[in-house]
Amino acid sequence: SLSSPFLHPERQPNPKQSTGSNTMSRALLSHILHRPPLLASRSGVRGGALPSRLRALRLNCSAAEATASVDEAPAPPVRKKRVVSGVQPTGMVHLGNYIGAIKNWVALQDLYETFFFIVDLHAITLPYDAPELSKATRSTAAIYLACGIDSSKASIFVQSHVRAHIELMWLLSSSTPIGWLNKMIQFKEKSRKAGNENVGVALLTYPVLMASDILLYQSDLVPVGEDQTQHLELTREISERVNNLYGGRKWKKLGGRGGSLFKVPEALIPPAGARVMSLTDGLSKMSKSAPSDLSRINLLDPKDVIVNKIKRCKTDSLPGLEFDNPERPECKNLLSVYQIITGKTKEEVVSECQDMNWGTFKATLTDALIDHLQPIQV
Repeated sequence: SLSSPFLHPERQPNPKQSTGSNTMSRALLSHILHRPPLLASRSGVRGGALPSRLRALRLNCSAAEATASVDEAPAPPVRKKRVVSGVQPTGMVHLGNYIGAIKNWVALQDLYETFFFIVDLHAITLPYDAPELSKATRSTAAIYLACGIDSSKASIFVQSHVRAHIELMWLLSSSTPIGWLNKMIQFKEKSRKAGNENVGVALLTYPVLMASDILLYQSDLVPVGEDQTQHLELTREISERVNNLYGGRKWKKLGGRGGSLFKVPEALIPPAGARVMSLTDGLSKMSKSAPSDLSRINLLDPKDVIVNKIKRCKTDSLPGLEFDNPERPECKNLLSVYQIITGKTKEEVVSECQDMNWGTFKATLTDALIDHLQPIQV
């Protein structure tokens, strides 16, 4: 099911249901609350019973046989690093979401242990329509699959279905200084647009929820766009603060294993296309909330709409095309999009496009976009 009892009342929760994520999160939460959990052994045996392999060794008649049994034991598999990321189910998933996040996930699922979820709780920081949010949540999940996310390789789920996200957020909030949240750029920008009287507390505190999303799964790496590095840095600071307050010897004295409660995650930023800009303003990020639909390419836009949007997108009057001229942000953005969707190197794109005029390049970009999105739309 892709619905939530909090966001979508028609879903009735089953209190007897439990997932691995919830089990792990309860252990983490009890550590923070100074109530170390009673953990089972790795073999799943409780009550002090010996694991089966050790019992077998105990029955061996000679030390040589025991040594041979140990030597033949298979080496433990190498642990893959863990990656966690998600997209809000608000509006249509657009090219910026795809290039900046979902497209990269397809490659990451073969290299890492991956958790990709629909962050519906983040979608309610501003006014929302519950039936539309429910529909958008399902649509976003379908787009994940259509873009190539394989449920046999990656864990795909809805954020609000794992209640530990909110539980851990509340506990992290008690250790997060309000001054850290007041410095967040996106809060300042959105609150200025909406007006202080219309801004809910969730808009201020949602970076703590984002930290909970990441820390709950002991993430090693987090794919982020260049505009989200501040949020990840806050997550790192919260992790270090909680580790300092509750980890180490303090935790061990309470019956825990000691050390850090949370891993301090690192950013995973793609080398190109990490931030796709608006088609109408090369200095603004492509966004679902932008008033004009001409500012973005939605993944499900039909061919004629894509043609029209690219034809009307903002350009400049300078000759030739180039990546690295700071006076030509629209040129850099469109070339970067072309580079990503074609899989070409920057040098190959420069060689192909540097002498093109805008009319020729727009036609080339349009054809490449339509070809690339066609399998997703089907």
